[in-house]
Amino acid sequence: MVCDYDLVEGPEAVRALRSLAELPATTVVVHSQRPVGDLAVETRLPAEIRLVGGVSTVDEPGVRIGDMKQLATLLEERRRWQFGAAAVPIERHSLLSNQRALALLTPDARVTWLCHPQPDSPALFAELLGGPDAGHFSVRPQHGRLPLGQRYLPGTTTVETRWAGLLVTDYLTHDTGQHRTDLVRVVTGRVPAVVEFAPRPEFGQVHVRLSLVADGLRVVGTAEPIVLRAPGVEWEIDGDTARAVVHPPAVLELRCGTDDLAAVPEEPRRRQAQEHWSAWLDGLTLPGVRRDLVARSALTLRALCHAQTGAILAAATTSLPEQIGGVRNWDYRYCWVRDGALTAQALVSLGSTAEAEAFLDWLHGVLETVPGPERLHPLYSVRGGPIQAEAVIGTLSGYAGSRPVRVGNLADQQVQLDVFGPVVSLVYDLAVARGLLASRDWDVVCAMVEAVRRRWHEPDHGIWEERHVPRHRVYSRVMCWQTVDRAIAIASRFGRPVAPDWCSLRDAIAADVLEHGWNASVGAFTTAYDGTDLDAASLHIGLSGLLDPADERFASTVSAIEAELRSGPTVYRYRRDDGLPGDEGGFHLCTAWLVEAYLRTGRRTEAEELFKWFVDCAGPTGLLAEEYDPITERSLGNHPQAYSHLGLIRCAQLLDQG
Repeated sequence: MVCDYDLVEGPEAVRALRSLAELPATTVVVHSQRPVGDLAVETRLPAEIRLVGGVSTVDEPGVRIGDMKQLATLLEERRRWQFGAAAVPIERHSLLSNQRALALLTPDARVTWLCHPQPDSPALFAELLGGPDAGHFSVRPQHGRLPLGQRYLPGTTTVETRWAGLLVTDYLTHDTGQHRTDLVRVVTGRVPAVVEFAPRPEFGQVHVRLSLVADGLRVVGTAEPIVLRAPGVEWEIDGDTARAVVHPPAVLELRCGTDDLAAVPEEPRRRQAQEHWSAWLDGLTLPGVRRDLVARSALTLRALCHAQTGAILAAATTSLPEQIGGVRNWDYRYCWVRDGALTAQALVSLGSTAEAEAFLDWLHGVLETVPGPERLHPLYSVRGGPIQAEAVIGTLSGYAGSRPVRVGNLADQQVQLDVFGPVVSLVYDLAVARGLLASRDWDVVCAMVEAVRRRWHEPDHGIWEERHVPRHRVYSRVMCWQTVDRAIAIASRFGRPVAPDWCSLRDAIAADVLEHGWNASVGAFTTAYDGTDLDAASLHIGLSGLLDPADERFASTVSAIEAELRSGPTVYRYRRDDGLPGDEGGFHLCTAWLVEAYLRTGRRTEAEELFKWFVDCAGPTGLLAEEYDPITERSLGNHPQAYSHLGLIRCAQLLDQG
């Protein structure tokens, strides 16, 4: 591509030429009638742009400066959509939580994800999914060196990031109202820090500007008031972005949901935030096996519990990909009935019942909104209502270029008959833990059994929410059996009446699974009655107690799933065509299931080895995403994921029991 020197005016044209020169198989030439030596001295163009002086035989068409400006815009857009080449690995993000709001922090103290006012609300910072233009809040040392490390303060969700001469401490406060989110960033040390504040409400779809006010900044143009208190900081504002050099010590307080900039002592707030977590953790009974990671997993599960409503999120994010560059990008910022029950059950097993009680209260509220328990949806919003229709945010480039970025989740409209079993199992464990069965919880149990009675024989979409036609899935039928089985156990233990047909219903479901779920030619319980494909969830035929783990059919199923679905340190959910393009990583929860299956079939050595690989997948601050790619050795999927952490806790407990 050639242009005349006379048309190269200003830095914008130079940037466009330079961007062009960086493209593969592209040469950029600036031509002038002047001698090339004089041209080089006068232009000072970058070395990657060739200069041709004097009489030239170059005959390619020139590019007018107007075209170059347009091209510069397109090149910048291309760069933004391909920013993912430098995306921070998913597992290296740390989570901040106050059990109302959630934020993600990169290893260099860059806030790249924060939603307000609810964790399933639109994002204020979404660099995680759209690059810097989608919003971030960064603090870094002026000397520009790399950080020395990042850690959680022990037993808390407060994060410290260290550089030579600089420390940034981040936490979300606990002393604000339910529609307010306060992120506090404490900067200490001996070297100056560069701060950049770039809020982009509604995933960057609402244009705002920043204005200077006493002791800070105000975000102008949002329905929810937002201010940044930063007394003594001198800001340079460029529209919707503010930059400053800060000399420690300094405290930066982002306050969403208020325009109050009044001074509030910082140290008591930090102490309160830390004690909220550490006092709770001290009351747990943790296994000796990988006690450190179990503690972090417990804190992470509690971090995903929404204290105001009792809902429990499946994960903190949306659209982190199951394959880099792929389309398997889903919104997990909601409360799945199944996931929430399993999370609460894991916390009960560690000695904390408050989260289970709050979750069941949330579920009572949900059940009041449906015409019958069999009409229970798989997931709901944090507030217990229906979630928004699944939609795509086309202005975001996606993590590492993985598009589309989705909000909402179509699984809301699916039939998933396995959801009832985890709820009844949670009620059983909670009642045993506190030595009392609440009448209201018994009502939930009866409702779940009634739902199974009405629908257990139907095909469904299953735990993995496949978008193919429904199938008669082994796992779903096993969970229907578990619903009735645990209900009978609760009634027996706590003196509640059992309907005359409960036992026969339980036996009918078991007989159906054992007859139709086993495939002799495969030597395993398959995914569903209509095929030979395997699914890690079918391990629950033995893990649930429907089939004695000593039964040869269970051992054969374990071996078949190991051979078909395990790949080194991870286990895939399935290998079949699920109607979506692309692939995915191994699923951490499936790895946990196989560890337990190894133990139940007497294969402790394999269980210990696989568990060691499992925990090695955790990021540097102990967090686990949804999936793991054993080829690239990188995490995939939404982060952090409740399933992964409750699976780790379960494995550590079983291994600790010997």
